[in-house]
Formats: sequence, C-alpha cells, structure tokens
Amino acid sequence: MPLAATSDVQIDNDEVRVTEWRLAPGAATGHHTHGMDYVIVPVADGEMTIVAPDGTRSIANLKAGQSYFRKAGVEHDVLNESTAEIVFLEVELKA
Repeated sequence: MPLAATSDVQIDNDEVRVTEWRLAPGAATGHHTHGMDYVIVPVADGEMTIVAPDGTRSIANLKAGQSYFRKAGVEHDVLNESTAEIVFLEVELKA
C-alpha cells in the first residue's frame, strides 16, 4: 500500500480552490475523478506516474513553473515512483 499524498488547501472561495500537494517518494493521491476544470502548477521539477482507470500507466514530467490545464472528468491515480518529493499546486476553477 503506497503512502498517502499530503494536501494543504490554501484558498477556497466561490471562484477557485488552490491546494498544495506533496508526494513523498512512494506516495500516491489515490484513485480520484476531478469534478472541476483545473490547472497544475509544478513548484519543483519532478516525474510522476499517472495510472488510468484501466491500469494504463504514463509518465508526466513536471518542470517548475510550467503549468498545464485539464478539463473536469479526468480520472486517475498519481504516484511518485521517483526518489525526490513531488510538489505542485492544483488550482480548481469553480466559476
């Protein structure tokens, strides 16, 4: 069983929710579905493993400050199979 990722909600208002996520080596977010459109802002370079519902695995290379956007409905688990901590901000768009 992987370690659990940790999260810290920094802003939560009518328009957005901003959460800092930290995944130690061996940690995972757990399988989840995104209910809102969202932007990921990597705080540090890193490599995370994305596991789709069918078990398909892919690698996402994170570069500090290079954000990316995804639509609501994305379903996956995020794992840190590297030797360095992964840190990113998740900005969920409510409006």
